Amino acid sequence: MSQEETTDLSAAATSALTLVGSQARIVRARIEKDQAASRRFYTEVLGCTLDHVNEKFSLVQLRFGQHLIDLLPLGPNAPAPAPEHGMDHLCLSIRCDDLETVAARLRARGVTVEGEVVKRRGAFGDGPSLYLRDPDGYRIELKPR
Repeated sequence: MSQEETTDLSAAATSALTLVGSQARIVRARIEKDQAASRRFYTEVLGCTLDHVNEKFSLVQLRFGQHLIDLLPLGPNAPAPAPEHGMDHLCLSIRCDDLETVAARLRARGVTVEGEVVKRRGAFGDGPSLYLRDPDGYRIELKPR
């Protein structure tokens, strides 16, 4: 087993998967709607853990493996990020026995799942993957490794 840190999701609602890490370092998600809803999505649905809160900047940092997701609210006069100027998607490396089961459980929780589980190439080779959307519409890929 590698020395990388994993997040066990056995207590999370989506207990069929375990987050391993990211194929990116830090993600700064501009929260357009409700920061609390985004925080609940990443912790309760995907199993991230709360790492730090900086109330001065309304920054919430969530940990998955060795990486962080920074949740920042949009300022009152800030334009919403345009998809063509932001990231296409965030790929989360996970451990799970059956990605189809994970997809079904996500759908049952009301998560927007895009399409079905299909084989895609990623940073660690070919394998099954699944796309979904967080509460602010950011596209997330779940890819077992």
